[in-house]
Amino acid sequence: MLQKRKINSNQSLDRRFAQKIRRFRFAIVAARYNEGLADSLLRSALDALSRAGASRVATVRVPGSYEAPVVVARLAKSGKYDAILALGVVLRGRTAHAEHISAACAVNLQRIAIETGVPVIHQILTPRNARDAATRVHLRGKEAAQTAIEMAVTMQNVKYKI
Repeated sequence: MLQKRKINSNQSLDRRFAQKIRRFRFAIVAARYNEGLADSLLRSALDALSRAGASRVATVRVPGSYEAPVVVARLAKSGKYDAILALGVVLRGRTAHAEHISAACAVNLQRIAIETGVPVIHQILTPRNARDAATRVHLRGKEAAQTAIEMAVTMQNVKYKI
């Protein structure tokens, strides 16, 4: 087993990782499509990273969620980032278009993470409508940031135990 000690889940994320967070480099690839919702998702993630002490954060905007994986791949292959967040909002609508976009993103983002060893946090949301999205973007941006931090720490710990 790689983990030698358990972390008390009642401790805050900030307290557990405070010293390590400042050393990590994060990238965020955020879609512009559904701009108001996407901007809220991005602001929430940036705020959560900042509050946790992360100061080395690069942001790249792409036209839509479908374009995110190619930019995520370029960033992951650069070796400069400890974790990458992919953010976007694809509203479902009446056709299967949203399902095709979200499925392609999910498969490719996971493939990139596995192939490069860089955690890719998938927060390309597919809510039914803008109202549902508006209720989710703040929480999902914060969760993406927290997951990115935790995965950066985990990958560093695994690196030194292998």
